[in-house]
Amino acid sequence: MKLYIITGACGSGKSTMKDALAQLLDPAKYACIDSDEVGLNWWDYKGTERESKYKDDTLAKAVEMAEGKDLIFVSCINPQDYIASQEIPECVESTDFIVLCPSDEEIIRRLKARPAERGFTSDEKIEPHVGFNRWFRKNKGKFPMFIDNTDQSEAETAKNIAGYITK
Repeated sequence: MKLYIITGACGSGKSTMKDALAQLLDPAKYACIDSDEVGLNWWDYKGTERESKYKDDTLAKAVEMAEGKDLIFVSCINPQDYIASQEIPECVESTDFIVLCPSDEEIIRRLKARPAERGFTSDEKIEPHVGFNRWFRKNKGKFPMFIDNTDQSEAETAKNIAGYITK
């Protein structure tokens, strides 16, 4: 199975792309799964001896849910952590990171527009996500696909990603 990880900071458009790609890609060949859909809760791991297993378990569950299809996995996975410490299921033969990285101003705008219950209620809560976005931008040449989707439509971004995946 090929694994495509769509990553980026909160507010970069990952979940939006998951939904758009599910409409564009052949469902017999590709599974589009958001890390939020696998049914595991970070708070069940936090502070336990299993805390470090949350990412591994989430990826393993997504791979299982894909049922052998190539997996488009949407998550805030940090590529450095994935390569250095993630337990990658045996059936994953390759991993490509697709990074969504709008401008910092766009991240701030999108996060401030979210409902208050999502937790982005102050600049202090938003700043770490902007910092993560800057890390991606600083390292943009290190990913097979890097998309500045500040001014791209959802359809344009999804078409570009689908073209990359199906090449």
